[in-house]
Amino acid sequence: MQLELRHLRTLCVIADAGSLSRAAAVVGVSQPALTGQLHRIEAALGGQVFRRGRKGVTLTPFGQFVLRRARSIMVTVDELLGGAESESGAKPGAAAAGLRIGGYHTPVLTGLLHRLFEMPGAPITVHTEYSPRLLLDLLVSRRLDVATLVDYPGHELPALPTVGTRVIAVEPVAVALPAGHPLAGLDEIPLSELADEDWLVSPPDGAGWPECFYTACQEAGFVPRVRHMLTEHEMIRSLVAEGRAAAPCQVTLNGGPNVVVRPLTGPTLWLRHVLAWRLGGPLDDRVPELAALAVEAHEAAVADVPGLAERLVRGDTALASS
Repeated sequence: MQLELRHLRTLCVIADAGSLSRAAAVVGVSQPALTGQLHRIEAALGGQVFRRGRKGVTLTPFGQFVLRRARSIMVTVDELLGGAESESGAKPGAAAAGLRIGGYHTPVLTGLLHRLFEMPGAPITVHTEYSPRLLLDLLVSRRLDVATLVDYPGHELPALPTVGTRVIAVEPVAVALPAGHPLAGLDEIPLSELADEDWLVSPPDGAGWPECFYTACQEAGFVPRVRHMLTEHEMIRSLVAEGRAAAPCQVTLNGGPNVVVRPLTGPTLWLRHVLAWRLGGPLDDRVPELAALAVEAHEAAVADVPGLAERLVRGDTALASS
């Protein structure tokens, strides 16, 4: 017998019910039929999943192994089908049950969430992804209601007929350096001054990073010597603090006591924070409110960065003219 998703779902039902008789009632088959199906599933898996007793069934150690993976698979499948079910109406009211927000770890996302969690209303669920293009796809497929995204000069996110967008802020790309670096005392650093550094960059996000950084380096007259490629913020801070590499980053990154973050100067060293939402979705009438909260979140994040407000205005002008 070939194992199918319905067999994994059956195992989950039996485990939750605690007995074959109760599980049979949930599944809508007779107990002998369910028992026979369980035997076939266990034969396909090559081990006993449940111990049968007078008080019901309990998981074997092998069964615990199987159920952990079965539940993980079912959660993933339900997530994949969730948007289609909402769109088709298979789960009436599902889209209105909560606000589904997506994004990546940016001050706009975290600040927006903090503000929304403090407001009364529908429950909020959060879904983070590294790729802005993937987040756009999740909006189009009705798996998200709103998302905070980033894009870069020359790599602006595409306009989609079912997704609305609004620019929240424009800011310079920055560099994280060890606190003892010779350039750490500057307010902003020309990229060309870092030509001899070893670099740590985050992986491609499908929306123009790190391609825009490589382009800026070429415009500054060098090819970056990339030694490391990471996404984990704590490991990035650790390697930078130890002097292992310089790292391009968001200007609002909290570097900690041994890392300094300085804006980089260059014509293409900017990024935009963008709020995106599903047109015709549950948030159409709340876009101005959400955008205002997102702007407030970004302003709060950069308030302690000297001179950054002026650079944001300059960056907005530069991007508009590019």
